[in-house]
Amino acid sequence: MSHPSHSRRASLTAAFVGSVQEPGKYHDGNGTGLFLLVKPNGSRSWVQRLTIRGKRREIGLGGSPLIRLAEARDVALNNKRLAARGGDPLAEKRKAKAVLTFEEAARKAHKELSPTWKNPKDRAAFLKTLETYIFPRFGRVPLPDVTSQDVRRAILAARELAPEVARKLTYRISAVFKWGIAENTCVMNPATAQSLALPRLEKTVTHRKALPYSEVSGCLEAVRASGAGDATKLALELLVLTACRSGEVRLADWSEINLGKAEWTIPVRRMKSKREHRIPLSGRAVEVLEMAKALTDGTGLVFPGTVAGKSLSDMTLSKLVKELGFDVDVHGFRTSFKMWAQERTSAPREVSEAALAHVIQNKAEAAYARSDLFEKRRKLMDAWCTYLAKSGSNIVRIAQ
Repeated sequence: MSHPSHSRRASLTAAFVGSVQEPGKYHDGNGTGLFLLVKPNGSRSWVQRLTIRGKRREIGLGGSPLIRLAEARDVALNNKRLAARGGDPLAEKRKAKAVLTFEEAARKAHKELSPTWKNPKDRAAFLKTLETYIFPRFGRVPLPDVTSQDVRRAILAARELAPEVARKLTYRISAVFKWGIAENTCVMNPATAQSLALPRLEKTVTHRKALPYSEVSGCLEAVRASGAGDATKLALELLVLTACRSGEVRLADWSEINLGKAEWTIPVRRMKSKREHRIPLSGRAVEVLEMAKALTDGTGLVFPGTVAGKSLSDMTLSKLVKELGFDVDVHGFRTSFKMWAQERTSAPREVSEAALAHVIQNKAEAAYARSDLFEKRRKLMDAWCTYLAKSGSNIVRIAQ
């Protein structure tokens, strides 16, 4: 059906498109096959009838007035040119519809990459920081359309609020684009250092808070006398006695402990260094573990948490020492041990470094240094135990 004021061969006008009410198909008459479809309910949409690879097809181009006449004509003309070259405008439309936004790509990348991150906090932080600083800026932009300028502005804005988070954001955004390239969703990574040309950010080194080694013994006495749970108190003492990291102690399993040999072997999967770590247990460390046997809950955890089947949280240990008035990070007890070893013993540096499970950075040196110095470390850890039990005012001579 045609409108009385519109000839079948005449081109449409913006005024006509905006006013026509009678249902029907109103052809533009410009040779592209474009027409305005007016339905009985009053809705209007653009449709193009086109021959694509020998077949007559109809392509929806969107509704009016959202899509204006001039825009519909441009799309129709481009479709006709593509079809004339043997292309398929319908396939291109489906492909464009399938393009992910940056947020959609980020969530898919996060889901796929999550198993590769050892620390659960890293998995959570990846999405949380993007949700806070990035998605509000260009989360809805199609992944291929995000520019280096978009990324740069977002990173600079994040720097104003959280410089360290902004540094990590650069890597996280880049990871999304690397995933997109691998998935053939985009072809460029606009988040490379070269593309962003970010001004250098002076990094402030903040060391973990540590107690002077002369105060560690007093801290342990306060911990023992506190009203904290037995698992928390014993775990913190073992952490100090062995100079281990919080996670290494909190997730300790009885299968790793050999009290008869006074040894604790932490498997590769739980070590930051990606190497098995054997720990010589001092007399007091063995006593602590003997007391921990009474806490067994059937899970194998040496220090079970208050929730059945769960280990102690890192916050539990930190909260205890801070509530007792000690301005110290749990990780800082490793620093206390290191300073004591340097200043109060004759132990070689490599022995205390091995006790801390630090990896030798020099590859040539590491290739030859294959001993874990276990027996020398046993003497050092026994001396540390002795120091904590006494005043520790004298230098401790370690037999070599």
